Amino acid sequence: MKRRSILALPAALLPLPALAQNDRPIKLIVPVAPGGSQDIVARLIARHLGPVLGTTVVVENMPGGASNIGYEAGSRARPDGLTLVAGADSLSINKALFPRLGFDPVADLVPVAQATSVPQILVARADFPANTLAEFVELSRRRPLAIGTPGNGQLSHLLIEVMQQATETTWTHVPYRGGALAVNDLLGGSLQGVMINIGAVTDHVRTGRLKGLAVSTATRAAALPEVPTLAEAGLTGIEAAGWHGLVAPKGTEPATIARINAAVGEVLRNPEVAERLKGLGIEPVDAPPEALAARIRGDYERWLPVVRRTNMQAS
Repeated sequence: MKRRSILALPAALLPLPALAQNDRPIKLIVPVAPGGSQDIVARLIARHLGPVLGTTVVVENMPGGASNIGYEAGSRARPDGLTLVAGADSLSINKALFPRLGFDPVADLVPVAQATSVPQILVARADFPANTLAEFVELSRRRPLAIGTPGNGQLSHLLIEVMQQATETTWTHVPYRGGALAVNDLLGGSLQGVMINIGAVTDHVRTGRLKGLAVSTATRAAALPEVPTLAEAGLTGIEAAGWHGLVAPKGTEPATIARINAAVGEVLRNPEVAERLKGLGIEPVDAPPEALAARIRGDYERWLPVVRRTNMQAS
């Protein structure tokens, strides 16, 4: 994804009436438990976003319901610029997975800023006989292979389903409640592969404990540039990446969204933030709200048929 320049008006000239009038802190709802990449990125942005906006950003974790508890709380907040939600690719996926929610994850939350792009990667143990994706697929035609993911209904799970259909193979999907557990079982020999966000296994690949077979993005990941893309590995037409960013309640003023979007861009240019994201294997993205809106809706339209075809259920 190409970066774009920050909005023509500097953040200081873009009005944010709610903050100026009330001088109140911004609440950032994080719809997952503390500790994972979504929480880490949200707290990193919050810590640096407050000074840029001239206020304080207070993080409140609201885990549960496959992130829907936090998303719904954000959607029902006052659209005054004082409540934001740490959004992720789960917004689009949840709209497909949960058709009868009491709110619409896409329509009731408006995009503010995409902050990151997170490649997914298929990894195997260093001693696994397959050294390429093609060899991995060929082995799977001879005997069942168990592929772990961080959970049912997550981006990694969707990718596994799409790859199986494209290669006309059948893998045994093993969902976990978190990526660390899946990686541990892969290292221990209980699995033959894991599909996961690249930051969770970057160190293992660099030290040679695991080997990367392919990344899910159109271009190679900066964190592991030696690992080919799915297309380079022979599986064309499949590209996907997770993301982190900010969304707000529907009805939030465009001027408010524009200022926060510009402020997030300034945060991403901070060397400390860039270095931290790089260490997580996460790539910063500076994009307008409209680009994130198109991505959220496009991902929903893309994943809905996969969810229906596989009768996918969330963890």
